[in-house]
Amino acid sequence: MFGWTSRQRNVAIASFLSWTLDAFDFFVLVFLLSDIATAFQVDIKQVTLAILLTLAVRPIGALLFGRAAEKYGRKPVLMVNIALFSFFELCTAAAPSLTVFLILRVIYGIAMGGVWGVASSLAMETIPDRSRGLMSGIFQAGYPFGYLLAAVVYGLLFNVVGWRGMFVIGAVPVFLLPFIWFKVQESPVWLAARERNESTALMPVLKKNWKLCVYLVVLMAGFNFFSHGTQDLYPTFLKVQHGFDPHTVSLIAISYNIASIIGGVFFGALSEKIGRKKAIIIAALLSLPVIPLWAFSGGSWMLGLGAFLMQFMVQGAWGVVPTYLTELVPANTRAVLPGFVYQLGNLIASVNATLQAYIAESHGHNYGLAMAIVAGTVAILISVLVAFGRDTRGKAIAGAINNQTVNDHAKV
Repeated sequence: MFGWTSRQRNVAIASFLSWTLDAFDFFVLVFLLSDIATAFQVDIKQVTLAILLTLAVRPIGALLFGRAAEKYGRKPVLMVNIALFSFFELCTAAAPSLTVFLILRVIYGIAMGGVWGVASSLAMETIPDRSRGLMSGIFQAGYPFGYLLAAVVYGLLFNVVGWRGMFVIGAVPVFLLPFIWFKVQESPVWLAARERNESTALMPVLKKNWKLCVYLVVLMAGFNFFSHGTQDLYPTFLKVQHGFDPHTVSLIAISYNIASIIGGVFFGALSEKIGRKKAIIIAALLSLPVIPLWAFSGGSWMLGLGAFLMQFMVQGAWGVVPTYLTELVPANTRAVLPGFVYQLGNLIASVNATLQAYIAESHGHNYGLAMAIVAGTVAILISVLVAFGRDTRGKAIAGAINNQTVNDHAKV
């Protein structure tokens, strides 16, 4: 595959599946908002607090697990991450009240928060430099693929297992652990840094690069509003505003997540040819003319087409993010800093579902209007922010380690 070694292929598979199953566990919830609201006898807006809280605490997980990955290695920390978020997903199924449900989603969110940074650093530090844009798209495509799996499982099994059974199914990621244990090797970049006893202190790096960190947090807030603002309430929009049944909602969600996967890989690979900035800006701006079809059309076919095109662009822009963040941050912070700024952006964007639900309820339950306002605003914001950033295409990561090793041997 792409001329990669078995070591590189196994890391790519493990990283992709880690992010896929993490996303699956998160997106199971978005299909169940109205059902959980009915079960606990509350309105949907109250249940959306679960999404807000899960997103809000993810920076804590990114910091804790990212720092642990800098110290102890990417592989063992990733395994601990997966075990924890699987366990708390399972616990969610037994929640006796909305309060307990929300508490469990907070704990789950902390465990979930570490996966992206640890898994992406493992992938980006192992894959050849020439393939990093492509791997970025493949890795980020794990997110919509997880959403796709959640849509398939919802459509096939919800009427059989109910909302609690869906969270039981969410414990499946634990079965990825044997593959990682036996088939995945540690990041060669981390191993080389450990041999040279490089410092992993975070605060000096943050002080030195604070302007970059602020820029990345704002950028990732825009990106997270872009994804969550076009995804989290879309099933509710289809069920509540258009009255579609679970089967139809599932089919539409499957279609737009297929588009997300294709878009992420396409723009990730394209970024190797035209640069990271151009690829992101093109994808973000192309989402604007799709908004009327996606949010204001009628009928399952037209809405499905709009959702397909929208997510092709949204996740197309996202497909460049893993490699872009990895290339922007200092070398000895790749497990912690990309994930940390990503999740801080998530913290800012964690109000999205509740904000959109409030806008919708204030305008006669018009979820389409609420989603359109957010999507259009952040598409423009992302384009402007990226335009002021610097391009990183061609930056050496894996190759730099190989050169360093050669130089070290030459010194001896």
